[in-house]
Amino acid sequence: MTAMQQEQFHAAQKAFIVADTFGIDAPKGFAVNGFADPNHVAIPKSDDNYVFRKEPLREALAFLECPMNTGLFISGHKGTGKTSLITEVCARLNWPVQQITCTSRTEMTDLVGYHAMMSTTPGAPPEMQFQYGPLALAMKEGHVLVLNEIDMMEPAELTGLNDILEGRPLVIAQNAGEVIHPHPAFRIVATANSMGNGDETGQYAGITMQNMAAMDRYRFMTVDYPHEDVEAAILAKVAPELGEAIHKAMIGVANEVREVFKGEQTLSVKTEYGEESVAMSEPISTRKMVLWAQLAVQFRSSTNAEGERNALSYALHIAHLRRLNDYEREAILQLCNAIFPEWHD
Repeated sequence: MTAMQQEQFHAAQKAFIVADTFGIDAPKGFAVNGFADPNHVAIPKSDDNYVFRKEPLREALAFLECPMNTGLFISGHKGTGKTSLITEVCARLNWPVQQITCTSRTEMTDLVGYHAMMSTTPGAPPEMQFQYGPLALAMKEGHVLVLNEIDMMEPAELTGLNDILEGRPLVIAQNAGEVIHPHPAFRIVATANSMGNGDETGQYAGITMQNMAAMDRYRFMTVDYPHEDVEAAILAKVAPELGEAIHKAMIGVANEVREVFKGEQTLSVKTEYGEESVAMSEPISTRKMVLWAQLAVQFRSSTNAEGERNALSYALHIAHLRRLNDYEREAILQLCNAIFPEWHD
């Protein structure tokens, strides 16, 4: 990067006070760098109802501030907020994001770019042009590259990122050997349901064990489901009409189901043959719980308490239960009966 480019980069930056920007308790005056321009098309849209958790936020900000020639690998169960953590941080720092969800068929060429027939203006004859992929764009422009479900990708393909993670330039052979030096604001973030060691739980199909040398170039973060205080704050924002008692019961049900899903607790269902232990194939994520609450508000009767309880059950069926088998569904409904003050299915 030339001296002029360096000067332009520093001029584009802006300091953000952490406590004010992210709504958490932080030392007075503590700030992190972001960008002054809030209008870039690649800046994620922020969710005003999002509640930041202090520890994951601290690690994410430390990485964005100084990556030290590493990528950030965020692991956790589905619905724990791995991707949203980064996109919500970047939304508030005006930091553009390039994002792709990886599959077993994702190749380095999908990240780097490819040639395609394109028209420069409507109606003009198409010409062969090189289209930059998300990796090339992020390196050129100083964006955060988010690779979702990175452990679905073939390990041999991912080794193509090794040199990039160490700060070396990207050479695009298929575009006349173009050399892209990494922008100072370029970052790589990966999300996954594993730690790159394969799926030890048997719950996530398609996960592959990653190359040890590739994994050596990341720092690691684990994100679990939010603490009940955080989820209570979220529900208070998205569905205040339900009240604290209902919020607390919803969180209690979700946490019980999550513990069973993770194998840390057992749940039984009463059948005509007695009680049977049930495993959970799906957790109730924060995202699902928010949907449950919003649907309950939509369907509830504001003048009929019994109708409100029926709305909670109806909403839970739509948001989550219909995907489950009969035993799982019945186990959760019996759990609701035990946890909610009153519950009508």
